Amino acid sequence: MSRKTDIPSEQNPEELLDLKVTKPKSWAAGIPAVTEALADVLKEAGPVRGMEALFHMNKKGGFDCSSCAWPDPDDDRSPIAEYCENGAKALAEEATTKKLTGEFFAQNSVADLAKLNDYEIGKKGRIAQPVYLPKGGTHYTPIGWDLAFKIIADHLNALASPNEATFYTSGRTSNEASFTYQLFVREFGTNNMPDCSNMCHESTGVALAESIGIGKGTVTLNDFYDTDVIIIMGQNPGTNHPRMLTALQKAKDNGSKIIAINPLFEAGLMGFKNPQTVKGLMGITTQLADLYLQVKINGDMALLKAIEKLLYAAELEKPGTVFDHQHIKNNTVGYTEFLRHLDKYKVEDLATAAGVPVRQIQEAADMLKNKSRIIVCWAMGITQHTNGVATIKEIVNLAMLKGSIGKPGAGLCPVRGHSNVQGNRTMLIYDKPFEKQLDKLKEVYGFEPPREHGYDVVETINAMNEGKLKVFFAMGGNFLSATPDTAYTAEGLRKMKLTVNVSTKLNRGHLVHGEESIILPTLARSDKDVVGGEVQFITCENSMGVIQSSKGVLSPISDNLMSENKIVCELAKVTLGSKSVVNWDRFAKSYDAVRDDIEKVIPGFDDYNERVRKPGGFYLPNAAREGKFETKEFGNKVPFTISELPDHKLAVDEYIMTTIRSHDQFNTTIYGLNDRYRGIHNERRIIFMNRNDIQKAGFKEGEKVDLFNYHGDKERVARLFVIIPYNIPEGNTATYYPETNVLVPIDSVAEKSNTPTSKLVIIKIKKHVPQNLN
Repeated sequence: MSRKTDIPSEQNPEELLDLKVTKPKSWAAGIPAVTEALADVLKEAGPVRGMEALFHMNKKGGFDCSSCAWPDPDDDRSPIAEYCENGAKALAEEATTKKLTGEFFAQNSVADLAKLNDYEIGKKGRIAQPVYLPKGGTHYTPIGWDLAFKIIADHLNALASPNEATFYTSGRTSNEASFTYQLFVREFGTNNMPDCSNMCHESTGVALAESIGIGKGTVTLNDFYDTDVIIIMGQNPGTNHPRMLTALQKAKDNGSKIIAINPLFEAGLMGFKNPQTVKGLMGITTQLADLYLQVKINGDMALLKAIEKLLYAAELEKPGTVFDHQHIKNNTVGYTEFLRHLDKYKVEDLATAAGVPVRQIQEAADMLKNKSRIIVCWAMGITQHTNGVATIKEIVNLAMLKGSIGKPGAGLCPVRGHSNVQGNRTMLIYDKPFEKQLDKLKEVYGFEPPREHGYDVVETINAMNEGKLKVFFAMGGNFLSATPDTAYTAEGLRKMKLTVNVSTKLNRGHLVHGEESIILPTLARSDKDVVGGEVQFITCENSMGVIQSSKGVLSPISDNLMSENKIVCELAKVTLGSKSVVNWDRFAKSYDAVRDDIEKVIPGFDDYNERVRKPGGFYLPNAAREGKFETKEFGNKVPFTISELPDHKLAVDEYIMTTIRSHDQFNTTIYGLNDRYRGIHNERRIIFMNRNDIQKAGFKEGEKVDLFNYHGDKERVARLFVIIPYNIPEGNTATYYPETNVLVPIDSVAEKSNTPTSKLVIIKIKKHVPQNLN
């Protein structure tokens, strides 16, 4: 199964695997999901260890799933299984009994491991001890914790400036570890804190903070159970957030309508066979989408404006029946200017730009015009565009017209990806901290935190390549595979004096490294974290602002693992020494002590230790959820935003490519080589194309091609992909990431948020030319 590669992104494989294509599914979950989930867990962890973990995952008093951030029900959790197929697969990855010891690394050089594909690398098992790759070394070798910390500290203290180091954070990192991590980094002296939010919902945070006064969603899970209409945009819940399907089913049972907006017809938006119900196990499908609008890639802005124009026309026909004028008067500014802006468009032109027939847009408007309990959900299909921030503000426009914020059964729902990515930001993991946050750190601890803004992900990659950084430290994640312009990112990482990764498992980011490299193995969510003879709990924040506890139940596969919190504390002690004013030993010995300090520094965490011990945790304050908008610039009112339509000019031989996940992956972690909902088996290097495009270009189904991007007059290439005909708009294509992240230009980013535009990449497709890799 192995493929040779001359760079780490696997962009030059020699051969494809045994691709099999079947008919795409029109429903998600059911018995196949149960079978797939159990098979993975039993294979990796065994029946006793695996079932013990499954029983405690997402249960009150148990541990939080390490994959998506969809919230647990407040009070109606399943007594049998409160997890989905991909959650079980994530658990299998961390609960595996396979472990990588010094013997494994002695037998496998970095160069040999780099020849494996990402799936093979990830399946090797848990890293069982710290390992070190010296300058010029070919193999990682075991190293003691003390020496590892000393090497890292020596590198950090030798820097000409703290700003020559950058500290990345994955969304898996707990609130406690995130807080101590940012505290260490700021006491060290830099705000270089890129995190995975920079690559996913940064556009959401910017747009919502500027429009409604808080960079988070405004709904609770219970709002889904009592709403009239749910709009799902740029999101594939069946694969990316499968437990959301249960909430959608409950909404449907209670009479809600669902409008799905997506360039591909996704199984999880069309139908759901709930494996926790008798009907689902019998194969009975709940229809989800009442209306499916197959928008062109990035046609969402045009579609929203078209819906708004039709609603405005209905309002003019029956004044006061469509728009919530009291809400608009009390809570918004710029209404008249916004309507004047809408007047310049024609619905027919907007429909053409969106790629959706006028009659379908009219149907959507009719579903909305007499309703105000409306929830709008979105994910990467909205955020990872140049106009991602503007499109989200257009969503806010629609919600404000209808009075659909600040009431039960209504609001905005950005569906976060990783399980604690929102919590990371709440814990001050941010390259652009607010002055009042820094002032509070100074007040509580007495040191002067750095005020200069640091590097986000894109800025970090550029700084590495420009020689401005010398040390790269990653608290979890797979930075290389997750980031854009993979070859360019790899070049930057190789220029580092030292790269450090705190990880549970091996990934490609460990194989593309600086002059020296260290891997520090850490505990997983499901592992028992014992401090002072007592099993500790950590806390996380889900997509809807609930802070809840997470307590591992499994015995770690090695005695040589260390929690993320303890890694931070020990490294801080060695690096900062007597200069530190923080009692790191206090934090290392007590998670309660960390939470006590979080309460002092971050608003909303009053009585943290007491409230988080209550089953189900507690909600953080959310003014917008209550209909209060803390937008001081606009007098605590929400501005209607005026945005222009994007204009994507393509040459005859150019296409728009969007990157997507297969059903057998979570972010950059590949669980398997199948995407059964879309009918793809045993292969990932495929490109979905419209049949008309295939015919016009002179290609054939199953033909091997190479993909090119020429943004900025630089050639980027991903070689050897197979053309698969699919129901996707003409001119649009889709591929899996991380295989095609190499095509995402580093300098194509969302305005204001600097998020890579991974959902809109302009490519050319050429017949495959075999490469001589020797």
